Amino acid sequence: MAEAADFPGMNPSPARRLLRRTGAALAAAPLLAALPLLPGAPAAQAASPAAATAAATGTNTVDVAVTSLSPTAPDDSGTVTVRGRVTNKGKQAVTDAHVGLRVGTSYGGRSAIDGAAKRATGGVPDGTEVASKYAQKFSRLDPGVPQDFTLSVPVKQLHLGADGVYQISVALMGQTAAQRFQQTLGIQRTFLPWQPGGADTRTRTTVLWPLISDTHLTAETGTNEEQTPVFDDDSLAKEIGPGGRLQQMLALGSELDVTWVIDPDLLASVDAMTESYKIKGADGKLTSGKDQAVAKEWLGQLETAVRDQKVVTLPFADPDLASLAHSGTKVGGSLGHLKAATDAAVATVDTVLHVRPDTSYAWPAEGALDPDVVKVATSAGADKIIARSDTFREAGALQYTPSAARPIGGGATAVVSDARLSTAFQGDMTSAEDTTLAVQEFLAQSLMLNMQTDKQRSVVIAPQRMPSASQAQAMARAVRDLQDSGWSESQSLTAAAKAKPDPGATTRVPSTRSYPSALRRQELSRPAFEQIAATQRDLENFKVVLTDESRVVTPFGRAMDREMSTSWRGRAKDSRTFRDGVSTYLSGLTGQVKLIEKSTVRLSGRSATIPVSVQNNLWQDVDHLVLRLRSDNGTRLKIGDHDFEDKVVTIASGHSQSVKFTTTAKATGPITVHAQLYTEDGQPYGEELDFKVDVTEITPTVMLVIAGGVLLLVLAGFRMYIQRKRAAADRNGEDAPQDEAQEDADGAPEEAPASATQAQVPQQASDPTADTASESTAPSGPGERVDR
Repeated sequence: MAEAADFPGMNPSPARRLLRRTGAALAAAPLLAALPLLPGAPAAQAASPAAATAAATGTNTVDVAVTSLSPTAPDDSGTVTVRGRVTNKGKQAVTDAHVGLRVGTSYGGRSAIDGAAKRATGGVPDGTEVASKYAQKFSRLDPGVPQDFTLSVPVKQLHLGADGVYQISVALMGQTAAQRFQQTLGIQRTFLPWQPGGADTRTRTTVLWPLISDTHLTAETGTNEEQTPVFDDDSLAKEIGPGGRLQQMLALGSELDVTWVIDPDLLASVDAMTESYKIKGADGKLTSGKDQAVAKEWLGQLETAVRDQKVVTLPFADPDLASLAHSGTKVGGSLGHLKAATDAAVATVDTVLHVRPDTSYAWPAEGALDPDVVKVATSAGADKIIARSDTFREAGALQYTPSAARPIGGGATAVVSDARLSTAFQGDMTSAEDTTLAVQEFLAQSLMLNMQTDKQRSVVIAPQRMPSASQAQAMARAVRDLQDSGWSESQSLTAAAKAKPDPGATTRVPSTRSYPSALRRQELSRPAFEQIAATQRDLENFKVVLTDESRVVTPFGRAMDREMSTSWRGRAKDSRTFRDGVSTYLSGLTGQVKLIEKSTVRLSGRSATIPVSVQNNLWQDVDHLVLRLRSDNGTRLKIGDHDFEDKVVTIASGHSQSVKFTTTAKATGPITVHAQLYTEDGQPYGEELDFKVDVTEITPTVMLVIAGGVLLLVLAGFRMYIQRKRAAADRNGEDAPQDEAQEDADGAPEEAPASATQAQVPQQASDPTADTASESTAPSGPGERVDR
């Protein structure tokens, strides 16, 4: 059968499916007819009710778990050792039992291995049992009680033939009270790669080793000038600590020949932990982080591991390229974040690890491509896209798995990873049984791939982005055995991308309509990108008033990169919570520069000065702000020369400033006044402040009364002056000369008091008078009368 059929996702025609079903039925008929004639299974017993009951469980009566198989790919000498555990799942005890090793035939292709992996347990007993002296006996297996076994068989006793992948199984035979004859009650199948002499042509294999994590660092900083970073929780410390997922990934990868693929956000987050940092609790309170030593040790080990090696870095925070392609491009400015994230990646890796990273690779989620994803992936400078073979499905007459490199037009290259090898460890690897079976299938697929042709090929393995600790251990075990095998040799990702493409390999990128719907449902939605764009606009307005915009632009820029991370797939609620937190925190910072509330202002007269106070609670000075005071009715209350006036504002950190506006009233009564801050480019900043100005007119009658009172005061002062002059003259024994008294009476003394002089100024009721004193820096209080 053509190897093209080995690629998942290829749908055979209806006629071919019918042919397969008919062939399978015909092939199964002789086997079903022969079942009653198996040794130890008389026809009469098979027909009895008790036998029917036992047959319902059959080879699934006892669970056989293979927990260890070594060596995973033996040579022609030595011994194969299989360890495991048997557990009776039935209701009756199993007696006179033994566990033996069986060897089946070799497989003919990769698709045959796929099918065998789905039939790993139960079913019709198959294979030939190795000599009974290598079996382990059990006198009794009680229900639910597990018992361990160890089988050691010389390789020569397996009687393996030509190079290939063989079925190897562990089977338990025994009997029960209901069926007192030897029968297979449990079986576990796996694979045994066999190529003792080594291959003439080895597959050049590239293994990507990803260091990627969820988003941990928030946009917030502690309430101090040092901008102490704040983490959502302390889960990152657990990941990089002893036994943690990322600690395991680093330790295991350091022992392998792999290509490191790193998210710079992880480096930046761990680097932030090396100094003072805060952790936000569930109640929102901040506590001090205490894992600085753990962070320093992890970064030190990573720096050692990648020294003199090629490091592939993703854009900062690993943006979701497919989400950008399908939703983000519909929102203006979204693609600009991808370019900024790429630039930030280079600076971060260079600063933290002191190596120059390779940013020429893009890695869409699950390696799924369509033309839109390709366009977005290459928009920030990447010219190589890590895809997966279940995207590039071979439709021609190609009889083997082609090399990874595929030219896809526009100067771009798709580096297509092998889907089977890349997804081999995505399941639950917490049990030794699952790990052992996954490793054996991985090696079997790799050997079968190498045996397809004598052509030299390059194969890439791109595992899941964030393997668990158990998955990482299983991956490392498999990669280690693969690199020690006789059919594979290690190769860098750069070499794989530059390898000569197979001329018959598929190079056409699937249409957008073909993009997997399951992956599309996990993407960020258009409203998510609209929220990111709104946050960006708010940031643009905020930064223009800052004297040191880098203290805000950099952390919020990286936070918006994190909002587009691939790690949010399937976590829509968490993603929305993070975006809300970023926008809310930015709004809180913007609100630290604000207008101070005012109550009604009262003007006693036709002209006055109105103060408006602006407060700055930020840790830096602000400038380039304009305060505009505007009247609802310029004909009744003029501000400056018009119905509004603008004044530039500069406020020091932690201070407030009172800005004075000159007003002229032409009518009495309340008037609404609006105060609004603007940036220098005319964008509103913060909320508008509205308050009332109550103008009260001073009437002519009141002016006459005031003038009369002033005149009386002047006359009283003049009389006191005359009396004092006369008293002084009497004490000196002199009478005041008549002419001097007359002069005093005429109002021309030599040293007249200031009040007397002012009283001589003509006053008219219609003349406007200044009713404001020097400016005050204090903000107006409730019901303040501005009558100065």
